[in-house]
Amino acid sequence: MPWPPAILSPNNRSHWARKLSPKQTYRLNCYMLTKGYLATARHWRPSPDCPLPVKIIFHPPDRRHRDDDNMISSFKSGRDGMADALGINDRMLRPEYHFRDPIKGGAVIVEVE
Repeated sequence: MPWPPAILSPNNRSHWARKLSPKQTYRLNCYMLTKGYLATARHWRPSPDCPLPVKIIFHPPDRRHRDDDNMISSFKSGRDGMADALGINDRMLRPEYHFRDPIKGGAVIVEVE
């Protein structure tokens, strides 16, 4: 998944209306990426009533310090988009978070177990 836009950080004090469009766009991007993956994994579909363990790996775009809880919060709309594409409620996701070295452009890698 792409790195969440800076405006989605809980430390960003912008008005909620200013955050709405970036939030919807990021959610849609993560939805489409997940749907694209599901098209290649035709034999697999998650059960809507069973917990789904996922590993979420954060690779920031630079070496600036970021709090882990802020990275998790910034990814909330991306997680919602991913759950929409999987056809499950996002409360069924059982995430395990990892924080790694920066990569150019940043990324959030999601591994479904």
